Amino acid sequence: MPSLQDQFGPIDIYLFDQILRGRIAPGMRILDAGCGHGRNLIYLLRENYEIHAADSDPLAIAATRQLAPHLPAANFRHETIEAMTFPDAHFDVVLLSAVLHFARDDRHFLAMLHNAWRTLKPNGLLFARLASSIGIENLVQPIEGRRARLPDGSTRYLVDEPLLLALTRQLDARLSDPLKTTIVQNQRAMTTWVLTK
Repeated sequence: MPSLQDQFGPIDIYLFDQILRGRIAPGMRILDAGCGHGRNLIYLLRENYEIHAADSDPLAIAATRQLAPHLPAANFRHETIEAMTFPDAHFDVVLLSAVLHFARDDRHFLAMLHNAWRTLKPNGLLFARLASSIGIENLVQPIEGRRARLPDGSTRYLVDEPLLLALTRQLDARLSDPLKTTIVQNQRAMTTWVLTK
């Protein structure tokens, strides 16, 4: 019997939760925007989901492409999230896992978010996991705008609850789950933001 690691790979546990709850189901067309080396796609590929991916790093796209040699090369694009060329309203699920916090500023953050949202079908699911200041507000060092240095030494674009709720309203979306934030030993905070279009 294969191990859980063999079955699911290093999938984000909060994404795994969406699968277990049936929100990501076989037959869905999925876009991993900012896919990296495809860590969240191993199980989905094995279960024959229709997978598409984009990343600004050509080596990451090459690695992800190797996970799915049976799929068309056009499914895997060396593109930034804000400039992805996938069609409008094309995907049942869009993943933005640990990518939005690399935004340079508000404009860049919104460009990534809106371009990913554009590709999502009505009633589709957007899964985002990103760095936030929630619960560690007094531990972050502001740099400029929403960019801040975290106690772990990294610099990230940090969201907070009012911003995420305001964006949910602006997108005319609904929260599929309440916002969930994990604080990692007062070093960083990661928030899961799951929306239905």
